Amino acid sequence: MEVSQAIAGLSVGVTASARDTGAAKLTPLHREVVQTMSRGEDQEVRVLSATLDPGDRTPHHSHRFPVTVYMLEGTFTLELDDREPVHVRAGEVFVEPAHVAMTGRNLDPKVPARMVLFYVSDPDTPFADPVR
Repeated sequence: MEVSQAIAGLSVGVTASARDTGAAKLTPLHREVVQTMSRGEDQEVRVLSATLDPGDRTPHHSHRFPVTVYMLEGTFTLELDDREPVHVRAGEVFVEPAHVAMTGRNLDPKVPARMVLFYVSDPDTPFADPVR
């Protein structure tokens, strides 16, 4: 199979299989259009894992670029300034907006909140900026 055929398959959610039978299926978890992505000549892609133990809270902070949160376990409660709290549960995705002050919490008394964070930024941009 040619590379162009394999790439074309991505747009319909199916990739080519290395075997004669079967195919890997792509399952979109989330799509969202944002206006605040890095536009410099170079971008840095970062993928981080994070765990908030029961009762843990992040500092009050903001991000310069959107951060995508994919929950693996538990519930992550985001308190974004001037908005209702958002509860992101295992298997769910939420995009933290850029330039919005927030704090994240694990309100569950027993279950850790485990997540993977994805974002694209200008190279060497801090992950978060403290908000006072």
